[in-house]
Amino acid sequence: MITKISIQCFILYTTSLILSLKLTSFNFKYNDMSQQKQDLKHCFLKTMMFVCFLFTSSLLFAQNELSPRATYSDLFERVQWGRIYPDSKSFADAIPKMQPSEIMAAYKAQKDFKEFSLKAFINKYFSLPENHNAVYQSDVNAGIEKHLDTLWTVLKRNPDTATKFPTSLLPLPKPYIVPGGRFREIYYWDSYFTMLGLQKAGKTEIMKDMIDNFAYLINKYGFIPNGNRSYYLTRSQPPFFAAMVQLLTQHNSANKISDYKEVLEKEYNFWMKGASQLNNGQAANHVVKLIDGTILNRYYDAGDQPREESYREDYEAAKLTKQQPSVFLRNVRSAAESGWDFSSRWFADGKSYSRIITTDILPVDLNTLLYNLEIAIAEANKQSGNLAKTALFRAKAKGRKAAILKYFWNPEQNFFTDYNWKSRRLSNQITLAASFPLYFKIATPQQAKSVSERIEKDFLKTGGLITTLTTTKEQWDAPNAWAPLQYISIQGLHNYGFNKLANTITNRWVNQNIAVFKETGKLMEKYNVVEPSSKGGGGEYPLQDGFGWTNGVLLKLMKK
Repeated sequence: MITKISIQCFILYTTSLILSLKLTSFNFKYNDMSQQKQDLKHCFLKTMMFVCFLFTSSLLFAQNELSPRATYSDLFERVQWGRIYPDSKSFADAIPKMQPSEIMAAYKAQKDFKEFSLKAFINKYFSLPENHNAVYQSDVNAGIEKHLDTLWTVLKRNPDTATKFPTSLLPLPKPYIVPGGRFREIYYWDSYFTMLGLQKAGKTEIMKDMIDNFAYLINKYGFIPNGNRSYYLTRSQPPFFAAMVQLLTQHNSANKISDYKEVLEKEYNFWMKGASQLNNGQAANHVVKLIDGTILNRYYDAGDQPREESYREDYEAAKLTKQQPSVFLRNVRSAAESGWDFSSRWFADGKSYSRIITTDILPVDLNTLLYNLEIAIAEANKQSGNLAKTALFRAKAKGRKAAILKYFWNPEQNFFTDYNWKSRRLSNQITLAASFPLYFKIATPQQAKSVSERIEKDFLKTGGLITTLTTTKEQWDAPNAWAPLQYISIQGLHNYGFNKLANTITNRWVNQNIAVFKETGKLMEKYNVVEPSSKGGGGEYPLQDGFGWTNGVLLKLMKK
């Protein structure tokens, strides 16, 4: 987008310059030029100056949003390979102490010296963002509710202001809540579950601020990035924006869904981009047109290079796969867009990360979220009086619901599973994503009953629900459990009257959270619910505390 704008400005600038020069030449040739022609010349000169301003502004805008790897090129790679920081995300988030061009000039001048120390250079020219969690000390004796109330302040970030020197942070105009730990920025799907707690705490003002921040991102970039970092501008996350707006307007007459109609439609266009150009059996971006003409969606990252926040890890993993590196890395990045990074759910054989095939898979949860987006757009247009668009999006939602029931219900498993559009087969991976059709009230009563029975039989453990039935080193597999999936499952079961099971899950999850808090003074990103005395594990980084969505879901469940 930025490149296109810059090119357009450059073309306009060049055209204006040529015309201006021609007009000036014309003036020299004909000294008796009329005042009208003089005015025309001045008009062209002013236009040229204005276009120069646009061109320069677009370049500055682009420079501010270049990712760290694009900004620091070989320095970035050398830092990641040199393991200057234990976590690859640290340098991606680093704050420069002078202009990047000056840093790179100093690096090029010094890097070949025998006594050059990369670590000393980085320490001299960069600083790390503040770790707010490290400063905060919890008081276990004050109780869990006091802890939750205090954490909203700890995890709150004020509106971002322009920094003296550009960083990877994409500034937001209003306050917001971050997850915590290494996650120093707002995250898309996390925020919905954080908002559940904010609503219960009566903090609807910051809840609306966060929604307005997401609307700002949609208007600026055409979609909501994974998080507000430049290195996340190639992907989104599970599209919960419509659900956020519905949550805000549910018991709040001051706000209506129609207030967000335009941005809801813009997000929908992002997820559906390219759909009209597809033939049957083809895919483009997030859209897949099946052999019968049905259109459904997948996760898809526009990039095919190592993720900058996990650069070294991705580069090394790409050496261990039989896939082309670009194919493998796009699948890795697309799994990151799903929020389930990583899980056996995305692996061709159900166990090997090297066989990740995210872009081949149509996820049941993603398509139920887009069904809800279509429902929300229909309602927004109804409130705005656009009956034609209301009917259009109701029809889209009706068609998607039928497709979800056709393609994601697995009769052999009596469970909802993902669908592999390339092999034209249902996935064999059994996961808690099956709860999403219950949460959005798409499942039939009999399907909901079958799902509830399978959840109780296979997923329910001492501390709550495991994520999948497969135990791997990946964090979105057994024995780990995550707050968002607990809430989606609990509420989905309530929607169909399975209240006893829903209450059992609630009690076990709440007790697990409180037990860990009493022991550690912290609320965690994820939990081991098979052996509650053990910590949640797996993944690319150490267990994080804070933690936005855990806090939100816990407060929501405690105050039901």
